[in-house]
Amino acid sequence: MQTLIANGKKLPMTNNVVIDKDAAFDLIDELRAAIPEEIRAAKRINSEGERIIEKAQEEAERIVASAQEQAAFLIEERGLMAAAEQESGRIIGLAQSESAEVRRGADEYAASVLIGLEGEVVRTLQSIKKGIALLDERRHIAGAPLEAVDDEVDDGGEDDGWGEEPVQAEERASRPVRS
Repeated sequence: MQTLIANGKKLPMTNNVVIDKDAAFDLIDELRAAIPEEIRAAKRINSEGERIIEKAQEEAERIVASAQEQAAFLIEERGLMAAAEQESGRIIGLAQSESAEVRRGADEYAASVLIGLEGEVVRTLQSIKKGIALLDERRHIAGAPLEAVDDEVDDGGEDDGWGEEPVQAEERASRPVRS
């Protein structure tokens, strides 16, 4: 988008440039194609996090089973029921703690990826809105009577020659592009 704007033809006595409409639409199409891929990547990351959590849960179950076997051995060999229950509780607590830590790490990673993706989408949307506002402003100037265009070029666009306040860039960016 920056290259397209940088290579656009500059309009005399303004900061405006004329850009290639087809190239701008091609960029917008590329953005539309890229965003779903980023969403799929985030879903894959989320799925990977769930797989890690399942693996941690399986490990926790293995540890619990091991603890139960150890407790049975202690009960049979030494009759130490209280010691077996205490050790079993400790191992279960350790497994749950490890599982919670893995889940927390996976959630933080997925959140950071999604936040980064959100930032990219917001920046892209802002660039698109700026491009639309620029095109809308050019269309507005091109459709105005000749003396109104001269007034806008001379005084920096503060009066559009129609007796109305100039349209703010964000208002123009939120309106659909008219052809």
